[in-house]
Amino acid sequence: MHDILDLDRRGIPGAFIASEEFVEAADKQAQSLGFSPFRAFVPHPIQNKTDAEMKTIAEGAFLEILALLEQPVEAGI
Repeated sequence: MHDILDLDRRGIPGAFIASEEFVEAADKQAQSLGFSPFRAFVPHPIQNKTDAEMKTIAEGAFLEILALLEQPVEAGI
């Protein structure tokens, strides 16, 4: 999450992407950083997936991530 925070501070659009196992951890880290990035979560686990399975996961998340990046940024965020 620190990487996406750094990009945000530089004015570079981005989204935080993690597996569903880390939703609660992401909530807590965002709260501690005072930062609420655009977030997308993919199925867990991913470490044992083949390249083809990872491609399917990425393709499944692509439209959601694109929609996040196309959202207007609210003033003061």
